[in-house]
Amino acid sequence: MYVSSSLHKWGHRHCYFRETMSSRRLQLNAQNDYVVINNGVVEITWTNPGGIIRGIKFKGIDNLLELNNKDLNGGFWDLNWSKAGSEKTRGKFDTIQGTDLQVIVENEEQIELSFTRMWNPAVQDEQAPLYIDRRFVVFRDVPGFYSYAIFEHTKDMPAFNLNTTRIAFMLNKEKFHYMVITDGRQRFMPSAEDRLPGRGEPLAYPEAVLLVDPVEPEFKGEVDDKYQYSLENKDNQVHGWICFDPPVGFWQITPSNEFRTGGPFKQDLTSHVNPTTLAIFLTSHYAGTDLLVKFEPREEWKKVLGPVFTYFNSASDKEMALSLWDDAKRQMNEEVQSWPYSFPTSNEFPNCGQRCVVRGRMLVQDRYLSKENLPGKDAYVGLAAPGDAGSWQRENKGYQFWTTTDEDGYFVITNVRAGSYNLYGLVHGFIGDYKYEVVITITEGSDIELGEVVYEPPRDGPTLWEIGIPDRSAAEFYIPDPNPKYVNKLYINQDKFRQYGLWERYADLYPDNDLVYTVGVSDFQKDWFFAQVNRKIGDNAYQSTTWQIKFNIDNMDQVGAYTLRVALAAANHAELQVRINDPTADPPLLSSGEIGGDNAIARHAIHGIYWLFTVTIPSSVLLGGENTIFLTQAKTANAFQGIMYDYIRLEGPSFQNGSL
Repeated sequence: MYVSSSLHKWGHRHCYFRETMSSRRLQLNAQNDYVVINNGVVEITWTNPGGIIRGIKFKGIDNLLELNNKDLNGGFWDLNWSKAGSEKTRGKFDTIQGTDLQVIVENEEQIELSFTRMWNPAVQDEQAPLYIDRRFVVFRDVPGFYSYAIFEHTKDMPAFNLNTTRIAFMLNKEKFHYMVITDGRQRFMPSAEDRLPGRGEPLAYPEAVLLVDPVEPEFKGEVDDKYQYSLENKDNQVHGWICFDPPVGFWQITPSNEFRTGGPFKQDLTSHVNPTTLAIFLTSHYAGTDLLVKFEPREEWKKVLGPVFTYFNSASDKEMALSLWDDAKRQMNEEVQSWPYSFPTSNEFPNCGQRCVVRGRMLVQDRYLSKENLPGKDAYVGLAAPGDAGSWQRENKGYQFWTTTDEDGYFVITNVRAGSYNLYGLVHGFIGDYKYEVVITITEGSDIELGEVVYEPPRDGPTLWEIGIPDRSAAEFYIPDPNPKYVNKLYINQDKFRQYGLWERYADLYPDNDLVYTVGVSDFQKDWFFAQVNRKIGDNAYQSTTWQIKFNIDNMDQVGAYTLRVALAAANHAELQVRINDPTADPPLLSSGEIGGDNAIARHAIHGIYWLFTVTIPSSVLLGGENTIFLTQAKTANAFQGIMYDYIRLEGPSFQNGSL
């Protein structure tokens, strides 16, 4: 696919790009209103001093970017912000326009530009109160560029909420039609025009549109929704678009998650119709207001976002265009191996020698499963700001560093910034969250050995029965086929939960009575609907649903208490109520109050924020023989209030010796 007459390398680790070596020098042309860098492979044009990318010339295409959209054009950093006290996840959009340009580095191999914007109190209603320094780094003969930013809130700035920060690219609509998210999630995409009135019919929310008269008939009857293409942070490393004539790829590569919020399972947008490609740094998507970054008056905060790499590649023959994805994955892996980069000149970005290592071994102690500690294999272990167990999924101001354990529970967390952290963990097959109680203070260049850390997951007695798999997801439960009117063809044979309108299918399957699950008879893969949602009973009118779990207790313990564990994979403005044997008991044994705002049901996810509830059941409310647990989702304002269960377990009274 490539001419490989030379290799270009830089950084403390080698990172190679296979391209024809150009005889041209790295050129910088700065004028009053624009600045251009030509590195022999690609030519990039920014506004000066705004720092908006207006042109990317590559491999015979005059501009990879679109400049004729009604609203958003080119490539840009932007943010969304609200005034202090707001509980809304969307406020004012602020396309970040620099007020000053500085050339930080200029030599034969590298140019680094800095577009800065000071905060101006005179326009505080139109501009987020932050000092912002956006950097762009271009290397000679490298088909792409790096970008990072330093955001700073100083003590003279007012309080506010930072809702979203990202880099967005609006790609050439005439050239890019094929989108790639993963090996299995790639396809030709409808056009932006197909979403307009007359060609598209808006559905339950603006992002979802039914294509009724698309330009290309093959898309007729499909639903287009950008949320159908989301990924978890841990998997969101490379995505983009392919042009077939000429065969060119446009890719967004994120080599590290340290600067993203919400941990490895936080989900966010990737690429979508327009065509658009995003590098997301922070949003409240799939989490809600917990991930709004709320600044207090006089609060001092600084964070480096990135660097990320925008990569371009090409093939010699359009028949090989799809193989550009394989090359993009190769490049992504090289970028990951090269992290942390050595080239950023900002002192706020620590280099490899300033980074730290934390290592240890995670064990699991559950005496009802084993007399010996079990290795915490395939667990996720991470460092995040000090807080409560599980607080990492709501943490939004600091850096996070995660890894997975091996078969024996050993872990090594590398490239950690100096600072103070708690160690957190979660183990597949066990409920709850681990937290190492001692705050770990990490200094530059240190290598810390924690030894064995032992997680004791919540448990008061032996398992009498269980529903689901404790994996923080509802994927193992029954996911229905979509309404044939609302299909995305990409998800007919994979990830069915990404189809539009599945919440409406509950009433189709249970038109009169709610779900009843009988322990020992029912199969959670077939008989437990993936989401407990409201039943529509009229125009904008909904009814709460109550699910039942029927089970037998043959040998009733009249003294000890029983324990019900209810783990939720998602909750959206919901209230879970739990009752035993009396569906009208007031008060219920558990009322969660209104919880969650992850909107996972509407946004085609199979999980959002994780919740765990423990319900103590006095033996006096249980019966010898058949019993029924009633699970009510009580909030009924709209179709998207509901919950997804992860796992439910009933434990008997504890053994006298508390173990096997």
